[in-house]
Amino acid sequence: MSLFSLEGRVALVTGAGRGIGRGIAEKFGANGAKVVCAARTRSQLDDAVAIIESGGSEALAVEIDVSDLESINAGVQTAIDQFGQIDVLVNNAGMNVREPMMEATEEHYDQIMAVNLKGLYFLSQAVAKRMISRQQGKIINIGSLTTSTTLNQVSVYTATKGAVGQLTKAQALELGQYNIQANAICPGFVVTPLTEKIWSDSTMRNWGEGNIPLGRLATPEDMVGTAVFLAAPASDYVTGQIIYVDGGFMAGNFWPLPSATSK
Repeated sequence: MSLFSLEGRVALVTGAGRGIGRGIAEKFGANGAKVVCAARTRSQLDDAVAIIESGGSEALAVEIDVSDLESINAGVQTAIDQFGQIDVLVNNAGMNVREPMMEATEEHYDQIMAVNLKGLYFLSQAVAKRMISRQQGKIINIGSLTTSTTLNQVSVYTATKGAVGQLTKAQALELGQYNIQANAICPGFVVTPLTEKIWSDSTMRNWGEGNIPLGRLATPEDMVGTAVFLAAPASDYVTGQIIYVDGGFMAGNFWPLPSATSK
């Protein structure tokens, strides 16, 4: 098997109907994996499944609400019934509500925690039980820049993504004995259907591009190469890592260049 081939592997990707999750699901299929595309609303998945199948791989659309344990367990069982195994789990489902800390509501707090942290925790647990029986597996958690820093007015989201980083390390520590690797991808500023309104604002776009050493915002396609690496044999000795795919943003390009007159 090629270092980057996913032939013979079954991958479950949450939030696979759009954005980063869809990009990862489609690329996994192109690299030979059978892909279980999961989302809270099944109709979101039809296009992704069709593209994967048109490329010659098998795909299955499964409705999973990651905030609900019954839905998690039912979805995992559906995937097992169809394909017999799950080799790769991508915890991509997430949500955010932008609001000042002093205005955050209990309802929003509970919703964000349930999707971003509780859902990731218990879906990983459900899938890892199947991986343990086969003594192999890959868990890929989708973090954020806020896994290690923060941004204004996303305090609850930041708390969940910081926890994702620590949970990834805990998974690596406890599951390594079963030949299961756990890693996190932390995307930078990605233009998706959910964020394109933000980045269509010229002030925001200029700020973002001006602080990214590579000089541009990311697309979902910029994330898929790292995901393939972490799902493939090439990463069999990589675990517990937090990988920033951010165009260099976290390198700290925040100090303005001096003007010619100040040199």
